[in-house]
Amino acid sequence: MATKIKSVSNSSYIKRTWMYYSMLFFPMAFFVVFRYVPMTNIVIAFKDYNLFRGVWSEGSPWVGLKWFQAAFGLRDFWNALRNTVWLNFLDLVMGFPAPIILALILNELIFLKFKKLTQTIIYLPHFLSWIIISGIATRLLAPSTGVVNIYLFENFGMEPIDFLMDKGKWVAMYIVLGVWKEMGWGTIIYLAAITGINPELYEAAEVDGAGRWRKLWNITLPGIRSTIVILLIMNVGRILGIELDRPYAMMNNIVMEVADVLSTLVYRVGIRSFQFSLTAAIGLFQSVICVIFLVSANALANRFGERGIW
Repeated sequence: MATKIKSVSNSSYIKRTWMYYSMLFFPMAFFVVFRYVPMTNIVIAFKDYNLFRGVWSEGSPWVGLKWFQAAFGLRDFWNALRNTVWLNFLDLVMGFPAPIILALILNELIFLKFKKLTQTIIYLPHFLSWIIISGIATRLLAPSTGVVNIYLFENFGMEPIDFLMDKGKWVAMYIVLGVWKEMGWGTIIYLAAITGINPELYEAAEVDGAGRWRKLWNITLPGIRSTIVILLIMNVGRILGIELDRPYAMMNNIVMEVADVLSTLVYRVGIRSFQFSLTAAIGLFQSVICVIFLVSANALANRFGERGIW
């Protein structure tokens, strides 16, 4: 009897051990295959990469910092770097507070059906691609046939405005369309954080005679402060990272001086010209700078007593 009990306990122990190691193995295998292995292509930035010879063959000799020097020697690189930082900075200043303000406004709405309908409508643009949004912007903002210019002319007698051809106005439209597209999606995160606030705090504040503004300032904002800090750190960490589709879909030759960013430079100079080592060098530079910004922002948040990412 004791032997039977012992064999059953050993069998259950083996099953638990197998389940434990399998739970560790599969995530580690996923990380190695899909995260670590692609990182080996970083060495392309330090090699004269030959597409047909492969990364590790003698046909792709080691050249050190040659491609970094080539990138830093490009005038277009510094122009694209400046535009990337400037556009991301404007996105951060204008786009980051927008979902917070919108979430606070929606949270104060009394009519729940109107609140849900509004929330649904405002986050739908998030699912539209930048190709579609660029087409909509072109139709709306065209100088002669655009709805906006027709309205301004018929009601105010204004001359046609080149929203997408003038450099300053192009930057403004770039930021406005970005805020409009992502504002509703970010609002969901803050509304979820607001629902986690203890309702008894609001009840106690009402007993003390606090109005809506006082409850907003002393309860709601402190309640979502940790969420705001974490998202701010993540946005600061992406200050040098920028997607390709947004600027590429909206840019044209006239506004190239302010619209050309690192992602479009990589596509235009590197990928289309098969200079993969140059693109890898620029991409590695972007990643390193983004990590520095992310770590610095997190350290700064921790120093001021806020909960960072780690």
